[in-house]
Amino acid sequence: MKPGDELPPLTIPITRTLIVAGAVASRDYQDVHHDAERAREKGSPDIFMNILTTNGLVGRYVTDHFGPRAVLRKVAIRLGAPNHPGDTMTLSGTVTEVAGETATVRVVGANGLGHHVTGTVTVDVDVDVDVDVVVDVDVDVDVEVAR
Repeated sequence: MKPGDELPPLTIPITRTLIVAGAVASRDYQDVHHDAERAREKGSPDIFMNILTTNGLVGRYVTDHFGPRAVLRKVAIRLGAPNHPGDTMTLSGTVTEVAGETATVRVVGANGLGHHVTGTVTVDVDVDVDVDVVVDVDVDVDVEVAR
């Protein structure tokens, strides 16, 4: 990993289900993310993806590339052209800086209207994660059977 390395692109079909599910999962109940009629009343041609869904897709893109031991440290994004149902967003990334096990990646997500998202992600790669799991189960069950 070195500055200038490019991540392989990730193409994501923008479906109505993805937009609505992302909004619901992030508890964003703004009507423009699930009600096409209300979105049109507010000047949009259709519903559009919320920033939290975009943020999650950007994080997934970077961690999918660097693997299961990667840890996101910072995600700083800016939205541009909206993601509407029926479009496709292609995420691309370039490593801009490397310091030890930490990389900074410039990410761009483009759709048919232009750049949907631009930003940087700081990620620790090849992080050694030690997790001690202690399970203490104390079960006390009293059962009475009526006859």
